[in-house]
Amino acid sequence: MPEKTVREMTAMERKHYSLEARMFHAVEMASAVLGLVALLIGLGLYLYALVGQYVGEAFGLSRSASVIMEQMADMETLVGDVMTVYHDLSQEERAGSRTEAYRANYTEISSREDYLVLRTVLREFLDSSDINDIYLAVYDRETSALVYIVDPDEREGHICYPGDWEPVSEKELDHFLLWDGTGKLHYFSKRDNFAWLCTAGIPLRNDAGEIIGFVLADVSLAEVGNGIKSFLIQYAIGIAVTTVLIGYFLTRHMKKTLVQPINEIADAAHNYAQDKKNGNPRSDYFARLNIRTGDEVENLSLILTDMERDLTEYEENLTRITAEKERIGTELALATRIQADMLPNIFPAFPERPDFDIYASMDPAKEVGGDFYDFFLIDEKHLGLVMADVSGKGVPAALFMMVSKILVKNFAMTGRSPAQVLQAVNDQICANNREEMFVTVWFGILDTETGKITAANAGHEYPVLMQAGGQFELVKDKHGFVIGGMEGMRYKEYELTLNKGAKLFLYTDGVPEATNAQREMFGIDRMLTALNKAPGTSSENILRNVREAVDDFVLSAEQFDDLTMLCLEFKGDARIEENCKELTIPAEVENLPELTAFLEQPLEEAGCSMKTQMQISMAAEEIFVNIANYAYAPGKGIATVRLTISRDPATATITFIDRGTPFNPLENEDPDVTLPAEERAIGGLGIFMTKKTMDEIHYAYKDGQNQLTLVKKL
Repeated sequence: MPEKTVREMTAMERKHYSLEARMFHAVEMASAVLGLVALLIGLGLYLYALVGQYVGEAFGLSRSASVIMEQMADMETLVGDVMTVYHDLSQEERAGSRTEAYRANYTEISSREDYLVLRTVLREFLDSSDINDIYLAVYDRETSALVYIVDPDEREGHICYPGDWEPVSEKELDHFLLWDGTGKLHYFSKRDNFAWLCTAGIPLRNDAGEIIGFVLADVSLAEVGNGIKSFLIQYAIGIAVTTVLIGYFLTRHMKKTLVQPINEIADAAHNYAQDKKNGNPRSDYFARLNIRTGDEVENLSLILTDMERDLTEYEENLTRITAEKERIGTELALATRIQADMLPNIFPAFPERPDFDIYASMDPAKEVGGDFYDFFLIDEKHLGLVMADVSGKGVPAALFMMVSKILVKNFAMTGRSPAQVLQAVNDQICANNREEMFVTVWFGILDTETGKITAANAGHEYPVLMQAGGQFELVKDKHGFVIGGMEGMRYKEYELTLNKGAKLFLYTDGVPEATNAQREMFGIDRMLTALNKAPGTSSENILRNVREAVDDFVLSAEQFDDLTMLCLEFKGDARIEENCKELTIPAEVENLPELTAFLEQPLEEAGCSMKTQMQISMAAEEIFVNIANYAYAPGKGIATVRLTISRDPATATITFIDRGTPFNPLENEDPDVTLPAEERAIGGLGIFMTKKTMDEIHYAYKDGQNQLTLVKKL
């Protein structure tokens, strides 16, 4: 390609790079390529025929020679004698092939009459043909060699005596020894000190039908090259002359029917652009062209004429369309700000509330989105939490989102339960939903004193919960039907209890369904991994970790869906005082009285009833005895008992800690107490009774310690 533009070129340079010159060069090149292809095809066919002729001649000579040789001598005996000597020699002796010492092993055979007769017969065939050599040989699979039996060739460097051999490939061995008798048996190879050869032959068989050897004829492919030289020279001259003539006449024709009309169109386009730039309103530059080629060039001139006529109208509409687009862009930007203002976006959201922390974010895929979140205080001790996803994207979804958000909050403020709120919102939306849009909603109400969440799910994603000191895990709650899908739907509620320090993560499907350039989704597992990267950090950092993981996964791929997330951390009411005591004693049954005394006084001070005290004492005794008997067996160790009494609500939490063998008693199957005592399996009854009398019982193995926690309301 030239470095200058057409406008920068001289007249000579323009002529050199003109379409006419390029067309001539292209025609000449195409003709040359076509001639070369024709030449290659012709050479190929000629070569194929010539090689086939040589193969046929060699195969025919081998067949004729084999017939005569079978009549003239006992070839089976001769072959057998040579191969016997050959196999009797050691590998080191055979390595000296073609030496005087090696050939001395076959002196007796080379002087025998049958050998001389066969050599004479083969010599007559060799002298009366154009082949390079014809000989009797054996393909020996054991040594992967071609062993010569009789070879009449007397050329210097080509003489082969009985027993002389040369290595052959496994492929050549299989080709000859496994021949099925069809076609002409031949093989192309390159032997040491020889050019490429075509070896054709016929197998010799004994009375049992076994192959004893081959009559082979070699044809050197060097002879083929000599046969095509004159053909190549004559054909090349003819192609060159034809190429020049075709290029000249075809270029003249193309100049008249293509180059000149294109130049006329180019001149008209140049004049049109110049006059438009100078403010000339003319619009007949292309209409004045009189191109009548009857092909695409004429069609191009007609299209440019239509374009010239339509362009004026387009220019008139352009200003109006641009102004309209700017107005729409301004309105979309305003809609984005309005939607952002509709969602709580000032954090910390409740700086005066130390009992919980909340953070949320929404990143729409378009200017405006259909996802939304919300959180609001219903009263002093109840916090409403909303996570929702509207079907569709853009402005319609945003409008539907605003209506849904307002309805959820309004019904929640009336004191309804989560299920009742979703039912009321669904009925309200279904009453006037001609566009048949819908929204998935997770709505929960947190009791900020107890940490209990009452929630209902209308077709939304599973929430993710992390209890204090644990990991984020999916809560596979039961889903109801989507809001707006069908009137009269009912929704089920469920409860989650958040311990102090627990976190709840809510999200829309834009997080797990974020897709990278390979069409692979981010997925729930990657989301949980991001959440558990630093589960103890703040709610804001939790969301930041997830967003960074999504961005690292998606990279430059386009965002197809809104990404909306919310994280709540329950810190507990600091006004609720707790009484916590700890006892560490040797894990021995003799220390049971000390454990009982440790538990009695705090329970009495908390106003615990006698019945509840007895239940706690029996459960504690069961757990401590199990630690004493089994945790450190056959050795001994210590046990730590931690008692925590909460006042609101009044609850006793007893945690047993030991460093014995890891063991979770809650995994054992409960005994069947309906069976007679003599039929029940031994053991397990104490833990079973503990489960029945306690309100909660939890096991964890952490930092090399068994931790079993009993919870009992006082």
